Amino acid sequence: MILMKKKRVALVLFLIALSGATMIFSQSSGQLNAIQTVVPFLTIAPDSRAGAMGDAGVATSPDVYSNHWNPAKYAFIDGNAGLGISYSPWLRNLVPDINIAYLAGYKRIDSKQVLSASLIYSSLGDVPFTDEFGNLQRTFTPNEFAIDAAYSRLFSEHFSGGIAFRFIYSNLTGGTYSGGVATKPGTSFAADISGYYQKKISVSSKDGQLGLGFNFSNIGTKMSYSTSQTADFIPMNMRLGTSATINLDHFNKITASLDLNKLLVPTPPIYSSTNPDSIIKGRNPNVSVPVAIFQSFFDAPGGFKEEMHEITYSFGLEYWYNNQFAIRGGYFYEDPTKGNRKYFTAGAGFRLKAFTLDFSYLMPVAQNNPLAHTLRFSIAFDFNALRNANRSKG
Repeated sequence: MILMKKKRVALVLFLIALSGATMIFSQSSGQLNAIQTVVPFLTIAPDSRAGAMGDAGVATSPDVYSNHWNPAKYAFIDGNAGLGISYSPWLRNLVPDINIAYLAGYKRIDSKQVLSASLIYSSLGDVPFTDEFGNLQRTFTPNEFAIDAAYSRLFSEHFSGGIAFRFIYSNLTGGTYSGGVATKPGTSFAADISGYYQKKISVSSKDGQLGLGFNFSNIGTKMSYSTSQTADFIPMNMRLGTSATINLDHFNKITASLDLNKLLVPTPPIYSSTNPDSIIKGRNPNVSVPVAIFQSFFDAPGGFKEEMHEITYSFGLEYWYNNQFAIRGGYFYEDPTKGNRKYFTAGAGFRLKAFTLDFSYLMPVAQNNPLAHTLRFSIAFDFNALRNANRSKG
């Protein structure tokens, strides 16, 4: 029990420190220089379909979870309304009751317009706070959530656009003093701008579909956990991707997808060893949000090579049989100098008339992962199919 409490407190202290981090290891080319942001839970794949495909989802076929990956995809979705729920155990190797839950839904307005919304909630479980003598003062449950609403519109037969607005809330301490400074919940407002293109294609006499997508997500205000702390960037991100689906025959089809991600956040510079305020290589990271977005493409101390290292790659494969059973696999790659996250993913999906059930599993390669060897699941409901099924019974 004591060990568990220490782990929880250490975790919360780590998250607080992470939220205030604007610079980590000074480096030269080839050394660790990962970009740090607050509320990293916003970058986690919330659904099991994309989670089984190496976290690729910006250009895959639209589903109820498109709000996270690319809201513009909703304009091409087949249904008129749907709801999805996803659950992910988190850091189960550390403590047993940390989890992330995700709720998403959409409603078609007409043939060209769709409204959608989602809620992602992260709980760190119960954390005991003690005084300097180890006496229990209170127990608090750190939590974070983001709620958003989106609008998607079809602009042509092949292209759609989307915009989303998001409110982000992060309460890691419940007002507890840290280092003699009173803490507070962090809040931020952000927006996404996205686009999606799809077109029928033919490959070796086989029909198929090409998808292209982009999403500039979490473009928003900085966040701080105290009045005296410098505000830090949320994970503003650029996601670009493509997918290709080939119909092998009437019953079988396969999809390959690729996503590229880059954080639109300043890269930590190299500071002088004798004067911590003096930058000897790179650029000043304490800039406004608009400046940070543009600066993020050319501010790495290692130049163009390091900028390329900041791109992560998600590869995914999906096989469907008769649109009822799916098998998925994927791979995620991040450069060793930028975090070294590398993992394989796998999963399956089952689709009935009114709902779809998906599972995913993550297998780390380079280092341990909070989702390592954890089974995640998502369930989605198609309201039209459910209504039609009830009518057929009647």
